[in-house]
Amino acid sequence: MSDQKKKLFSEFPPVSTSDWEAVIEKDLKGADYEKKLVWNTGQGFTVKPYYREEDLQEIDGTAILPGVFPYVRGNKVKGNDWYIRQNIRVNNIERANKKALDILMKGVNSLGLILDDNKEYSKEDLDGLCRNIFAEIVELNFVCGRQAENIAGIYLELVQQYNRDYQKVHGSVNYDPLGRLVIKGNYYDSIDEDFERCRRMINLTANLPHFNVITVNGRNFHHAGSSVVQELAYSLAAGAEYLTQLTDRGLSVDKVAPGMRFNFSIGSDYFMEIAKIRAARQLWANIVKAYGPSSDDIARMGIHTETASWNISVYDPYVNMLRSTTESMSAAIAGVDSHIVRPFDAAFSKPEEFSERIARNQQLLLKEEAYLDKVADPAAGSYYIETLTASMVDEAWNIFLGIEEKGGYIEAVKSGYIQRKIMENAEAMDKAIATRKMSLLGTNQYPNFAERIEKYIPAEVFKPSHFTEKNAIVETLIPYRGSQAFEALRKKTDDYSRENKRPAIFMFTYGNLSMRIARAQFASNFFAVAGFDLINNPGFKTIDAGVQAAIDSKAGIVVICSSDDEYATIAPEICKKLKGHAIVVLAGYPKDIIDDLKKAGLKHFIHMHSNVLESLQEIQKELGI
Repeated sequence: MSDQKKKLFSEFPPVSTSDWEAVIEKDLKGADYEKKLVWNTGQGFTVKPYYREEDLQEIDGTAILPGVFPYVRGNKVKGNDWYIRQNIRVNNIERANKKALDILMKGVNSLGLILDDNKEYSKEDLDGLCRNIFAEIVELNFVCGRQAENIAGIYLELVQQYNRDYQKVHGSVNYDPLGRLVIKGNYYDSIDEDFERCRRMINLTANLPHFNVITVNGRNFHHAGSSVVQELAYSLAAGAEYLTQLTDRGLSVDKVAPGMRFNFSIGSDYFMEIAKIRAARQLWANIVKAYGPSSDDIARMGIHTETASWNISVYDPYVNMLRSTTESMSAAIAGVDSHIVRPFDAAFSKPEEFSERIARNQQLLLKEEAYLDKVADPAAGSYYIETLTASMVDEAWNIFLGIEEKGGYIEAVKSGYIQRKIMENAEAMDKAIATRKMSLLGTNQYPNFAERIEKYIPAEVFKPSHFTEKNAIVETLIPYRGSQAFEALRKKTDDYSRENKRPAIFMFTYGNLSMRIARAQFASNFFAVAGFDLINNPGFKTIDAGVQAAIDSKAGIVVICSSDDEYATIAPEICKKLKGHAIVVLAGYPKDIIDDLKKAGLKHFIHMHSNVLESLQEIQKELGI
């Protein structure tokens, strides 16, 4: 038997693409192939319903190995390990050090120490903060704004004092004057002084090859509602601006590029986010190559990621754990260098020990149980992901070139071009959420009917964040969460119900059994989004019985649930008999009789194409909420 070797499934004849297409066309029965099966991603390119090996023939570089230019397959030659990072806000040196030592014993190997950038820190402060933390095995990152140069200098002194191996010291200071420009509207001091500080820090830490002093915070774009490809393209444009500004100031690209790090958010678009990181490495490598580095190693991109803040929610917050798990999988599979999982309650409270532990353990599970740290670039060879990566490269490059034609990143920001493009995308996503074309589980779809916010949550949690300074010289990006409008809607109901009876929705189910059940379920989900109570009914045998039950319930809203065929006769009668008792809503939108129904007094119709947010806001207003 050992001599009889056969390829697996060799007895099955190959099926060509044309054969597959013929079957698909037959099954479509004349329907438009492009409309039915081709997905418009919203990223500037479309995705086919399936991919085959032949699709890879048009993609350059699929045979490139990990650790080889242009690094689309990652910087690591073997394995796929990454730093598990957790941030600590430093309000007290001793307490912060104690917490750092505690979480380092629980699986973290990267610390983000968030300092007060208005405070002058001494060597004693930093020494105390880092006490008993071994810099050769723990990545230390300092988020310190305008204090970056001071912190970098002190840290270098400590590295020298404790005789650490420069090659084994990993970390960063998060200094990003271009990021500050687009969020706060101005530089730290001035364009010249800020870039001069960058130049000094690059020279200062030149002997620490794995310590980054310039950060490109692509997450700023994501937080303001950018698309995946916009976040990538604008981050690359900002990175190229740093290269240009600093090489013009006399530094070589060999010094500048290794001193930079890119911070990206990872959203819930699973495969798209994997492609984004892979494309980022490839594009950045080619950008750096254009500046004439001495070796290809200079073109490696350092990437830190964090789970998204844009899509996390206050209501049904445990769903955030699901979001951050898939997002972390995207980051790990894409081969990032370090990663943070945002605690599930970070949107509305100071993270507690439980939420921080869950956040750490999510990454530990991906390593210790899913083994995502064992194989370099596990996505390689996937027809779909390789094609997505190539599409991401093309679209991001086109946007990048458009920025360059406008004079580069700074000029594009000064003109407001980048801000407008992100705002346009944010508005499109907001509309998609409002109409439920984009689902936020637990917020605009499938809410927890019984959930109530009882504890105090600051009003700012439900509003966009404004960091614009009074002396802003450019229009700024406004970070926000996609769920905020729906959360504000529901919280309005919760606040109202503390002193008033919670508004109730009465399901007037009548007639066709399957249609009334389906529409009652749809309506229940629709109104639960606003936190209304629901009064379900098995179905009424007569209209009068249903009308009387609705009046007795004292519900503020009655939803008629039946079939389109029956609406023509029953809806006008129900509407007339309930006039003055409740707001009457019809579940559905029967086009053929819609004008007649409106003439009969009906004005509220809920259906698959409704703007859910606007409909509920209007009903809240009528109820006096």
